[in-house]
Amino acid sequence: MAYAFEEFKNEIITQLNKLLSSSKVELKIEFAPEGMGDFSFPCFSLSSVLKKSPNEIAKDLSVKIKKGKWIKKSEVKGGYINFHINEFLLIKKTFDSILDLDGRFGYLEKKKKKVIIEHTSANPNGPLHVGRARNPIIGDTFVRIFKAAGYDVESQFYLDDMGKQVAILTWGIDNINKDDISKPKIKKPDHESVVYYQQANKLMEKDEDIKREIGVIVKKSEQGDKETIKLIHESYKPVLEGINESLNKINIKIDKYIPESTFVKNKSVDSIVKSLKKSKFCREEDGAFYLDLKSFGVKGRNTKFFFLRRDGTTLYATRDIAYHKWKSRNSDILINVLGEDHKLESKQVEITLKLLGEKRVPKAVFYSFVSLPSGKMSTRKARVVYLDELIEECIERAYCEVKKRRHGELSEEKMKEIAEVVGIGSLRYNIIKVQPEKDIIFKWEEALNFEGNAVPFIQYAHARACSILTKTDIDNLQFDPRLLSHESELKLIKQLAKLPLYIEEASARYKPHIITNYLFETASKFNQFYRDCPVLSEKNTSLRSSRLILVNTVRIVIKNSLNLLGITAPEEM
Repeated sequence: MAYAFEEFKNEIITQLNKLLSSSKVELKIEFAPEGMGDFSFPCFSLSSVLKKSPNEIAKDLSVKIKKGKWIKKSEVKGGYINFHINEFLLIKKTFDSILDLDGRFGYLEKKKKKVIIEHTSANPNGPLHVGRARNPIIGDTFVRIFKAAGYDVESQFYLDDMGKQVAILTWGIDNINKDDISKPKIKKPDHESVVYYQQANKLMEKDEDIKREIGVIVKKSEQGDKETIKLIHESYKPVLEGINESLNKINIKIDKYIPESTFVKNKSVDSIVKSLKKSKFCREEDGAFYLDLKSFGVKGRNTKFFFLRRDGTTLYATRDIAYHKWKSRNSDILINVLGEDHKLESKQVEITLKLLGEKRVPKAVFYSFVSLPSGKMSTRKARVVYLDELIEECIERAYCEVKKRRHGELSEEKMKEIAEVVGIGSLRYNIIKVQPEKDIIFKWEEALNFEGNAVPFIQYAHARACSILTKTDIDNLQFDPRLLSHESELKLIKQLAKLPLYIEEASARYKPHIITNYLFETASKFNQFYRDCPVLSEKNTSLRSSRLILVNTVRIVIKNSLNLLGITAPEEM
């Protein structure tokens, strides 16, 4: 189904293409500023082609643009042509689309393209901590947005089952007595395992023999020793169970776990090494091999990208390249969600993939770390705030807010149910609303704000819509688009109609925060409509009926948009 604004945009482009058939300029249609139309066409890029000022071009084109099915009128403002939509048709088409599609309104047509989104991929040596909480939340939001944009999407967790971190954990579980470790604060398998890792790490720093034993585990795993890899898998299995439990709590599910050892076992990493040794950029140093990346813009010590040690074992990055070659054969688009500390390695992998002839390289989305006002964290030294603790505190603080507002009105069970939905929603929303590359200091007063750009404000708008609709028989309502002419009604309907465009933009630009901005604007416009236009108290039966149907479309759109962020839309708050 083509949406209202999509048809409107296509009509504009069709007319402009006819008028500009000889200029060969890409047509970029933008949203017009509020009050100045609905879409805008900037004429500045045509100036050098047509040898006229943008304002002259806009005037010349505007007089030739015809009123169409969707184009109500066009007008010139500076170097822009602003287009106004046929509002009657917009209302009718938008309401029909929302009510017909319901939970799939906003979703785009299916594309014959597979997307693999790699996210989380944490070392399975302990629970997820707050610092990297953005990774799974950003990754899962991308999964949801790209699915809505029509792609076939698979999420993957690249499992480091061969590195030093899991070797330390394996040694600790195999050698440390249960009575010699402290009990974790949280009773979960990942928390019960990480204490072995932390204790083993301390012992390794003091004892060279232990360090050597851990080194043997690493080397055997890198050589593909089946028994060692099996032992490592058994050691981190409870950690992975605990990580999954945490992810499930915040509505995240991983489709596939890809162990790093896969590419040693199937020998594909050997093929990578063989190919890289033939590269004109390959160098040897004391028996080890590296690529000289100086001519690719990499500077300093980082120009040497080692892919084979002198003992013949491969490095993590080499196996990562094998993984990416495998991914590129099984998808059309690759997206990696990575911490900002992985920028260099990501660049090295991308360069190497291109040297190997890969045309499909990953799009890396880097994020800055989350911190709490109390400061930095370290898993190794046990100075850490875990994601589980943050989740629980989000829920507890949300409960306090709900109790403050609804004490005596709701049962204890209902208040706890709402608190969980609001608390988890606050965590996800507060992380997504900030562009990934910007730092986040997680502040409770922002995350649980019932008035500003935070999830309680949006969830409350949904709950309000549900509350209004419980007071009427919505199945027997009649709708007349001609009656919805108030400025606040029109602004709200246009906002609802734009959801498909924002889904398209969020996926095309890899910007999940576009959806949070859209949701805040939608909830704000709904509140303005509710303030300006009586609904249940409206005496005109036909107008009351049409406004109630508008409230129902708001409910559907807010719920669908929250679902793109992995957030539940409560019916009561």
